[in-house]
Amino acid sequence: MQINADLTQPAIVDSAALDWVASPIAGVERRMLERDGGEIARATSLVRYAPHSAFSAHRHDAGEEFLVLDGVFSDETGDFPRGYYVRNPPGSSHTPASEPGATILVKLRQMPPAETHSLRIDTTKPTLWHSNTDGSSTALLFTAPWEQVDLLRLPAHYTGPAETYTNGAEFFIIEGSLIINDTQHPAATWLRYPAGSTITLTTRRDTLLYRKTGHLMAEAG
Repeated sequence: MQINADLTQPAIVDSAALDWVASPIAGVERRMLERDGGEIARATSLVRYAPHSAFSAHRHDAGEEFLVLDGVFSDETGDFPRGYYVRNPPGSSHTPASEPGATILVKLRQMPPAETHSLRIDTTKPTLWHSNTDGSSTALLFTAPWEQVDLLRLPAHYTGPAETYTNGAEFFIIEGSLIINDTQHPAATWLRYPAGSTITLTTRRDTLLYRKTGHLMAEAG
C-alpha cells in the first residue's frame, strides 16, 4: 500500500475528513496519513484505541515515535496521558493498551539504527517551554544529526518570516488553525513539505503545532 509515499512531493491531509480504518486488532483503528508497505510499513497515522483495548506485543525494528493527542496510552513502561511525547528506538518492543481510550499521532519505521535510547517527555510541563522574541514559544523534544522535533505555540494573528527548510519539514496542527503560504488548514491537518521548501506560518487564533525538520533529504534520496 502506498499513501503519500513519495517524499519528494508535498502532502497535505485533513485527517478529520478521513474514515477510521480497522487494524488487525479489535478496538484499534487508524487514519492513514502516509504509508509505504503492507501491515509492516513506513507509516504516519492517527491511531485510536477504544476504552479497555490492547494491541498485541510487537517489536519496532525501525523505531516508533508518537504524541498522545487524547486519553491515556499505556505500555509496560508507564501510563502516558494527553501531551506525552514518546520515542521507542529500533529493536524495542512493547504491548500497548488504553484503559480509558486514547488517540495518538504515530510514526513507524522512520528511525536510523544510530538511535538507541527511549524518550518520554511530558510536553505540558511549563519548564519545557521557551519564549521567543516574536511572541511564539517552543518546546524542543528531540534533536540529532538526522532530525529535530519540537512543539510550537503561535499566538493569534502571528505571521512568521519566510523560512526555507533545506531538508524538509512536517507539521501536525494539534490545536487552532494555520495558514501556510496563503492557504488555511484546520486542526488535525498533517502537512509534509519536501527538501528546499520555503514556508511562511500565519495564524488567526492561538495555535499549537507538532513540527519535525531536517529528516526528508536523506529519506527521499
